[in-house]
Amino acid sequence: MTHFGLLCPTTSGHIYSLLPLGKELQKRGHKVTCFLTLDGEEMVQAAGLDFQAIAPNKYPKGTSAKSLAEIGQLRGTAAVRRTVQLVTDSTAALFETIPQEMRRLGIDALIVDQVSASGGTIAEKLAIPFISFCSALVLNRDPLIPPFMTTWDYNPSFIGVIRNKLGYKLLDSLTRPLNELINQQRQEWGLIPYQNINQRYSPLAQISQQPAEFEFPRQNLPAHFHFTGPFHDSSTRKTIPFPYEKLTGQPLIYASLGTIQNRLQSAFNAIAEACADLPVQLVLSLGNSDSNIQITTKNALVVPYAPQLELLTRTSLTITHAGLNTTLESLAQAVPMVAIPIANDQPGVSARIKWSGTGEVIPISRLEVPRLQKAIEKVLSFPSYRENALRMQKALQKTGGVKMAADIVEKAISTGQPVLSV
Repeated sequence: MTHFGLLCPTTSGHIYSLLPLGKELQKRGHKVTCFLTLDGEEMVQAAGLDFQAIAPNKYPKGTSAKSLAEIGQLRGTAAVRRTVQLVTDSTAALFETIPQEMRRLGIDALIVDQVSASGGTIAEKLAIPFISFCSALVLNRDPLIPPFMTTWDYNPSFIGVIRNKLGYKLLDSLTRPLNELINQQRQEWGLIPYQNINQRYSPLAQISQQPAEFEFPRQNLPAHFHFTGPFHDSSTRKTIPFPYEKLTGQPLIYASLGTIQNRLQSAFNAIAEACADLPVQLVLSLGNSDSNIQITTKNALVVPYAPQLELLTRTSLTITHAGLNTTLESLAQAVPMVAIPIANDQPGVSARIKWSGTGEVIPISRLEVPRLQKAIEKVLSFPSYRENALRMQKALQKTGGVKMAADIVEKAISTGQPVLSV
């Protein structure tokens, strides 16, 4: 038996990506402890895994909601900059407290979300192995791949590579405080500073919940990188009540802007107005039980949260912020999309939606009711979007999912050697 520690940001998208893997490892006889701030405790308990609070005095219950409320009103570079600041602060707290807690609990190995940039350094400090997991877009850098925070298309030409390099320079500028903190801590712990971002990720195995077909063509992923497909599992999520009796049987449009960038009243208004005159029913999930957003459109069923996995089985079109989880969950049901990317990796996910032909993209800065309505009608009317979503659904069905990921994790930890992709 191995005692695994799971480390990821305390947001539902990241947590719900990792919990099924933790649950699968638990079923195989391993012990699994999730390291999150107190706001993640209920989600972990609902999945039946062990929970350990990160710096509970610094991050009391409710801290995440306050941070998300602030970020939820931001967009673009401002949202990225504030996110980096929050991640830098939490990384400092992790470095200060978590190594001691992991020693006390007897953690043997870590599974680290790529966004939790401290994880690899903590594992090295403790001299334990770790596995990297991409719950968001693949963050490994490649000169042919645009930075994750852009809607840039895939362009492997000389001009495209130069464009990407300039984008990465901007990203390095935005993330400099975090990068400097990590290397400073590595020096204090006697570890070699990172020379590039890709060195943060595991030398044993790196796992992405994307299917390879939903990623731009890459040339420099390590041989131990695996596209396993997503781990969607409603049994690891809290039960969400929903008024199914209010569904009319009309074509269903499901709209969600996630649980982070979800405070933009104008965006919700635009979605509701764009659907108002269409022969559809709109289910609009606010992603927030405390939201004061008011929607009065006649054919909109507005809820604080929705049972997303269940609703998508009935959905004709998803309007999404292009969070990776909602995107993959839609594609798993062959549901095409209209993406409204707001910040962080959402622009990059939306670029892949456009590239794969599974939907249309309207950046938040260009969101207007006529433009959105036109995009909705286009995706609903042209069969190619549905056909491409079906193609992606088949690709997802061929992936190994959570069982494949658990096999990779177990092999990497038991052998101490890189697990090569086939």
